[in-house]
Amino acid sequence: MLVMPGGMDPRKMEAAMRQLGIKSEPIEAKSVIIETPSGRLVIDNPQVVQVTMQGQKSFQISGDVHSESSNDDTKMVMDQAGCSADEAKAALEKSGGDIAQAILSLTEGK
Repeated sequence: MLVMPGGMDPRKMEAAMRQLGIKSEPIEAKSVIIETPSGRLVIDNPQVVQVTMQGQKSFQISGDVHSESSNDDTKMVMDQAGCSADEAKAALEKSGGDIAQAILSLTEGK
């Protein structure tokens, strides 16, 4: 039997949360990406739980976290496509952050 911190049975904990109007449900996910002004936080192999309380939804996420700098992506596209930073950023936005697609879109027809 799994026991929660504080010695509470998970089923009893869930029942108590339901009585308080709190609902939680797991969400199957392959990865979670959080866009920040300086890049991305990528969470691989995530365990995601959606918690609904008083109509508000929040998410609890845990997993293997690493960051990706958007500056690194921009520089790579610039180097490979021989373009300006503005062109590289625009191509990355258009491709949804897919570096290979951004490079292709800038080099096709050259």
